[in-house]
Amino acid sequence: MTVTRPARLTGAALCAALALITAVWILKDLAALGSPVDLAWYWAGDHHFLIRGRSSTSLIDPVLLVVSAAAVVAAVRSRHAASALTAVGTVTLALRLPGLWVPDSGALVTALLELALAAGLVITAAVGRRPAAASYEPLPTRPRTGPAVAAGVLLAVGALVVTLWELYWAGELPLEITVDRFIGGRSVIKAVLAPPPGWLSLTLVALYGTAAVSAFARARHSRAFGLLAGVVMTIGGLAEVARTTRYELVGQFPDIPAADQLGVLSAFFEVLAGIAVLVLLAGRGVPAAAPGPYPPAGMLPPAPPYPPPPGW
Repeated sequence: MTVTRPARLTGAALCAALALITAVWILKDLAALGSPVDLAWYWAGDHHFLIRGRSSTSLIDPVLLVVSAAAVVAAVRSRHAASALTAVGTVTLALRLPGLWVPDSGALVTALLELALAAGLVITAAVGRRPAAASYEPLPTRPRTGPAVAAGVLLAVGALVVTLWELYWAGELPLEITVDRFIGGRSVIKAVLAPPPGWLSLTLVALYGTAAVSAFARARHSRAFGLLAGVVMTIGGLAEVARTTRYELVGQFPDIPAADQLGVLSAFFEVLAGIAVLVLLAGRGVPAAAPGPYPPAGMLPPAPPYPPPPGW
């Protein structure tokens, strides 16, 4: 299956609009905090800069900016961009949905715009598909078995790690705060555009799990979802490693509590696993055998029918 040129251009325009909206919010935060370094540390989890201004964005926003820009390039250059458009649209829908009940007019308008654009991406990718027009038109390649299985295992472990951390916090925090972590509430302090932490964890588990299953099945769309999951995992892990290093948790690893030790190990696992997934799924896949009008070389043509039909 390929994507028609009008659908590709429409998808590229929708992704560009998503990237533009996110870029505007990031520039607004840069003006509030006054330093790109301070904003980057805020995204990593260091909120000591709130005295200079409040940030509306979180680490999710630069990630969405990067993947939306990458989807623009994919839609313009490739006839097989349907999976990339679908992946970006689906993840944006999941991450921006909590913005509908945030008590902030700017966040609400942004959520409505981005949800409409993301839904348009998914619809465009579905409606704009068409079968290969000619036998020589290449098909999307499937990932090779070894790299696909290895990437699937790493993604499945990543989903399990996120699930175990949510179960840990559910046991450590009061019920009210646990509920607020999933639906948002006064007990949860977060950026205006950021989804609640529990909701984010559910989204990550769904993304990693979907990417793992598609990688195990060596589906043609496994590259798009797997690479997206790898980018999210890598950037999230890098941010957590930077934060733990800034708070000197790495240097004092033997002396910190067990929960903090597991947090440091989880951060390094996310970085290494995310990079590995990107490397494994970015490699060249198995070439797809395109159907042709002639039999392969060395194969005899089919025998004539017997008895021969009239006029044979």
